[in-house]
Amino acid sequence: MAEQAVPTTGREWQLAARPHGWPTPADFALVEAPVRQPAAGEILVRNAYLSVDPYMRGRMNDVKSYIPPFQLGRAMDGGAVGRVVASAAEGFEVGDAVLHGLGWREYATLDAAHAVKVDGDLAPLSYYLGALGMPGLTAYAGLLEVASFREGDTVFVSGAAGAVGSLVGQIARLKGAKRVVGSAGSADKVARLVEEYGFDAAFNYKDAPVAEQLAAAAPDGVDVYFDNVGGDHLEAAITVANPHARFTLCGAIAQYNDTGAPTGPRNLALAIGKRLRLQGMLVGDHAALQPAFLADMAGWLKDGSLRYDETVVEGVENAADAFIGLLRGANTGKMVVKI
Repeated sequence: MAEQAVPTTGREWQLAARPHGWPTPADFALVEAPVRQPAAGEILVRNAYLSVDPYMRGRMNDVKSYIPPFQLGRAMDGGAVGRVVASAAEGFEVGDAVLHGLGWREYATLDAAHAVKVDGDLAPLSYYLGALGMPGLTAYAGLLEVASFREGDTVFVSGAAGAVGSLVGQIARLKGAKRVVGSAGSADKVARLVEEYGFDAAFNYKDAPVAEQLAAAAPDGVDVYFDNVGGDHLEAAITVANPHARFTLCGAIAQYNDTGAPTGPRNLALAIGKRLRLQGMLVGDHAALQPAFLADMAGWLKDGSLRYDETVVEGVENAADAFIGLLRGANTGKMVVKI
């Protein structure tokens, strides 16, 4: 076993209370916790970057879902990337860059089987939490496999300036979309979608009703809708959808902090006559696409045909604020926390 001196304690974020509506800083606690040396088959990682993602809001509720809820008074978890500082596992050496699921902390001791070595020279390590990681695969699989994208499709992406949405629109463009439309929550983000990400049209959903703006931006209808928002965006997309349009239901961030019963699309009956396909997705179902995804994404990043942006928050002590900011749209591209 190769190892190096590491602190005996490190900071980690715990869920202090279950949020009611929008999370507040009081719902989180940053605590000092023991750092455990690895047992046989384990590695100890010093995290370099932590991921904050919208799906984590659902895990703060004590309800049954596709992933277990966070436990009160215990460390939260999520995507992280870092360097091995001690190893008791064959195939992992001190200094190896690894991607794993024990974020929200400075140090993580874990079974090496739950870590994936990554190429620290291919791209900045933080990219493995974004374009080369879960958000990237979500965009790739959600567009190409779940939505069965075809060359010549008109694509609408909600939340298009975020980590997933910004990649969906660009992948659609690279794969031959006829028209790519996106929504975002500020004038700056709308400008970025068109001027930097290559969207054909974009609109600020705060400026006017989404249905009106989408109809103007996609006058010939929509063949693919990638839904990160839900609510009025989903309803508007159903209205303008062409016959046999395919919808990927990836997220519903507009509803994550609702305290009352969520409002469903009032026009869902249109899906019958239009023969729409609305399909939910979980990225874990699409691991078989990983080799093709990495080959394509790495190539696009290398030759500059795909633009990737990050919002980097410095310091583990600011992780809770970063997460709250993410839910309020403070990020452009992927939000990560640099330790």
